[in-house]
Amino acid sequence: MVGQGGSPLSPLAQDALDALVSELPDEGEFTHEQAYGILEEKEDLGRSGAQDIIERLHNNGHLYEVEGKLRLTDYESAQ
Repeated sequence: MVGQGGSPLSPLAQDALDALVSELPDEGEFTHEQAYGILEEKEDLGRSGAQDIIERLHNNGHLYEVEGKLRLTDYESAQ
């Protein structure tokens, strides 16, 4: 999957995105802590690794932030 940034995701970043998609709350957004927790649990990442992946997904246009919460960009296409 190529994001809005135009570069393909690494396998780790794609797995992280898939994990976030699979755990998306009904309200359609995550707190940073929820996102880190999902990646720590599902992808066995430490806190710094989870933060790095979230930042990469944000920088590549797969996540965006509204009022301090993270939302997935066009997440249906990532499933």
